[in-house]
Amino acid sequence: MVDMLYPLLPLLAQTFGLSYSEVGLIRAANKAAMALFQLPIGLLSERFSERLLLATGTACAGIAYLLMGFSGSYLTIIGFLFLAGCGNAVQHPLCSAIVSNAYADGPRRSALGTYNFAGDVGKLAFASGTSFFVGIGISWDVPVQITGAIGIGVAIMVFLMLESSSAVVHENSETPPEAVSRMSGWGIRDRIGFSALCSIAVLDSSTRTGFLTFVAFLMIAKGVPEGWAVSATVMVFAGGMIGKLACGILADKFGVIRTVVLTEIATGVGILLTLVLPNLAAFFLLPLIGVALNGTSSVLYGTIGDLVEPDRQGRAFGLFYTLGSVCGILAPLGYGFLGDVIGIPETIGIVGCAIFLTIPLCLILRSSVAKAEAAISS
Repeated sequence: MVDMLYPLLPLLAQTFGLSYSEVGLIRAANKAAMALFQLPIGLLSERFSERLLLATGTACAGIAYLLMGFSGSYLTIIGFLFLAGCGNAVQHPLCSAIVSNAYADGPRRSALGTYNFAGDVGKLAFASGTSFFVGIGISWDVPVQITGAIGIGVAIMVFLMLESSSAVVHENSETPPEAVSRMSGWGIRDRIGFSALCSIAVLDSSTRTGFLTFVAFLMIAKGVPEGWAVSATVMVFAGGMIGKLACGILADKFGVIRTVVLTEIATGVGILLTLVLPNLAAFFLLPLIGVALNGTSSVLYGTIGDLVEPDRQGRAFGLFYTLGSVCGILAPLGYGFLGDVIGIPETIGIVGCAIFLTIPLCLILRSSVAKAEAAISS
């Protein structure tokens, strides 16, 4: 739901007279709450029903968006976004751990790619719906209120339709129940590999969040009509939806490292091309950037299962997503500050260059993934 905010950022900036740094704080508020609560949720999932946690969190997010639609100040928007982030924190760690364990002996990355694809369908729907409302002149608060109402409805459906699965991880695990009860720590099989994986995720998330936050402003700076520019994130999400599904499948077929290196290079090159291409060419390049920009995450999520014991994947995903949320706080704020100082085009150039730092980290991760795959095959 939170991604419906991206098309609203230029309108909110105009309505409340915000600087780029303040725009970054809007996006950071939600991520701050997620950074605080995703890891605790991952730990709680080892003891409590995922159904109850998912339903409660989704309801909390829906109520927060509904109330935000009635707020009339910048500070109250920040507050309600923080509350929404508290609710959103339940979704990624729990759902990803359930899917990862369900496909422990199968095409894990393809399964997680399909799950992420479904998430991007929602992102595209909410973002495009918001862009439509803005495009026809409807006030920003209306799509926010609609999103909140939908969130509350989904929470009720989750509670009524999802079977309680608090024991799913342990039932599917090959670890005996008595061993599970004695297990301590994080269950990380390869600390070097897991650290490299998290470092890649940090850079990938920072690039994705920074680019999505300010891509509409870049399009406006390049002279794209404002009605088109606010749909820039919709264009990225359209490609990202395909990328989430395709990259997970590609990683299962051609390997993790090849896929990550390919998508990260494509992301950096694509972002830099938006700076030099004419305005409409840059605009229509955005879906192709989205394929690589969003697709990498499916590969990274699926690799956690190779490096972490099944019974500790809930907390591992919680840690992994917390790092991504921290980036979601710092990247918009940092890049927003740079945008105020040096300008948006120059800042986007830095965003595009930063992603190439993942390439040497992929070389570190390669040996860990090879060992994990060899252990699984044996």
